Amino acid sequence: MDVDAFRAVHEHEWTRLRRLVSRRTLDGDEADELVVLYQRTATHLSALRSAQSEPVLLDELSTLLVKARARLTGSRYTAWRQLVHYATRGLPAALWRLRWWTTGTFLFTTVLAVVAGVWIAGNPTAQASVFGSDEEIRQLVESDFAGYYSEYGNAAFAGRVWTNNAWVAATCVALGIAGVPVVVALAVNALNVGLQGGLLIDNGRGELFFGLIAPHGILELTAVFVAAGAGLKLFWSWVSPGPRSRSVALATEGRAMMGVALGLVFVLFVSGVIEGFVTPSGLPTWARVGIGVLAGVVFWSYCLLLGRPAARAGETGDLEERYAGDSVPTAG
Repeated sequence: MDVDAFRAVHEHEWTRLRRLVSRRTLDGDEADELVVLYQRTATHLSALRSAQSEPVLLDELSTLLVKARARLTGSRYTAWRQLVHYATRGLPAALWRLRWWTTGTFLFTTVLAVVAGVWIAGNPTAQASVFGSDEEIRQLVESDFAGYYSEYGNAAFAGRVWTNNAWVAATCVALGIAGVPVVVALAVNALNVGLQGGLLIDNGRGELFFGLIAPHGILELTAVFVAAGAGLKLFWSWVSPGPRSRSVALATEGRAMMGVALGLVFVLFVSGVIEGFVTPSGLPTWARVGIGVLAGVVFWSYCLLLGRPAARAGETGDLEERYAGDSVPTAG
């Protein structure tokens, strides 16, 4: 085959195909022409490959065909649109659906923490059994508790807190299928906060405790409650699947809850920034606590203003049907 002659004959078709591919919009006639030129160019490429033509021309036509195929078959639903849909519809709807599970984990944690704090306060025997000698208790109350937030640099501490809390949240969701690990994690966290809070309040350091916990803790604990609620909802999806089969219920809720876990990574990033830069800062207590309250209000406003209407419109936080796959019909 005379490659130069072949190219001279068909170059105008390839040029026209390039122009059509590069256009933002096509009318009906141009779309039909694009299909025809794509088919012709594919035939040209096949003939050139059979003749063992020059590699440069083969690569050029292969690239052109890939672009043309993407223009013909590619979805206009871009990754950015999927991300926007997830942030404005899918995630808030899933968070809204979790509101009662989140409330339940909050109440469980709060009651257990208060009981632990009341038990440890004014009980020297209990304090010694949990925290050690009087010297160790004094060191914790007077320096260690506050020193924890200034032990590392702001950025390094924020990074450590973020990665640790994001891992805890993801673990709560992932292990939620078993149910018990989530309850245990909540109980351990509640006891830790309650015992330390009770000890500091009993020693006249209640303002310090709430002044250091509240700025980041409002958003951080909210994320923990949401993650725990997501895990327990995942557990309940196979215990009581309703009209769905257990496998379908577990897959559906699992995809939605892992979406929640991904969203919590950003929430915990904000919490980590607050804990790293605001909590140990020299701002007055009211300002630091106010920042924490504002972060919590923004989060729940996001859930309420975007999540409730999205959930009422049928959003669940699951993938769209074309990505989730087909389901086997089951009897109702």
